Amino acid sequence: MNVSLTTWLITGAVILGLFVFDFFAHVKTPHEPTLRESGFWSTVYITIAVIFGGYIWWQWGSTYGGEYFAGYVTEKALSVDNLFVFVVIMTKFAVPRIYQQKVLLLGIVMALVMRGAFIAVGAAAINAYSWVFYLFGLFLLLTAVKLLRESDDPVEHEKEREGRLERLVKKVFRASDTYDGDKLVTRVDGRRMITPLLLVLVVIGFTDVLFALDSIPAIYGLTQEPYLVFTANAFALMGLRQLYFLLGGLLDKLIYLSYGLSLILAFIGIKLVLHALHENTLGFINGGEHVAVPEISTGLSLGVIGGTLLVTTVASLVVSKRRAGADS
Repeated sequence: MNVSLTTWLITGAVILGLFVFDFFAHVKTPHEPTLRESGFWSTVYITIAVIFGGYIWWQWGSTYGGEYFAGYVTEKALSVDNLFVFVVIMTKFAVPRIYQQKVLLLGIVMALVMRGAFIAVGAAAINAYSWVFYLFGLFLLLTAVKLLRESDDPVEHEKEREGRLERLVKKVFRASDTYDGDKLVTRVDGRRMITPLLLVLVVIGFTDVLFALDSIPAIYGLTQEPYLVFTANAFALMGLRQLYFLLGGLLDKLIYLSYGLSLILAFIGIKLVLHALHENTLGFINGGEHVAVPEISTGLSLGVIGGTLLVTTVASLVVSKRRAGADS
């Protein structure tokens, strides 16, 4: 896939422009978005992502188009899981609803910048050392096991992690106990201090570093093209703020999402290991020669990812509805 510098610059400018538009059109004036507003703009950003995927398909062919869509769906699913953490953080810090949009948008921009750095490092590592795929695959398999173990009460596990992060941030920064509108920095008794709003933003930023550690290897298991990795991440994150307000209480009903995501990560981990064996250069494996193993196609990957998400979502909603009926 040959992507020119001009294409990179135009893509970056368009993505930046969309975030700037989002800020001035929806976030600059604090308010709590309605379901109608959130639903409309979630649809708009998903439509933009699909149109971009169609452009990839038309410009570079079905192989890269399929890789983009597989990556986008995976990153979107992982970003929905991230919403659980955002809910925990917002609740823990009692962030007023009218200011949550600002925190989410700035946090998402921070996330994209940090993921861009991870993507660049990952691309350089893959180009230099093919055995990196073994590490990515093993890491995803371990992450899948960890996610499965924590699926009993993911919210409680997240609270423990956020508590440790909060204590760490408060050791570095002097923080006030009260909000000052949507300001990030304020003065208390003549001393400059960060507000809880900035504290929340820092915690979200650090948390996304942890998210990137599994999301970037996961998408590199579906495509090795940095352009597709970056754009799939960007478009998956772009509508995350609206999705947060749109889903609302529905998140609590996705009780099997962790199981589905663990299966997807394990599947991609196996795909990476098989790819690493196919491209093997390590001397202690098959004498440094390639190992004749089947490789998983993009079409199969997309089918497994989409099917897993569909089954876990439907099962979650059906079981949640039955439990609600039994309790009433």
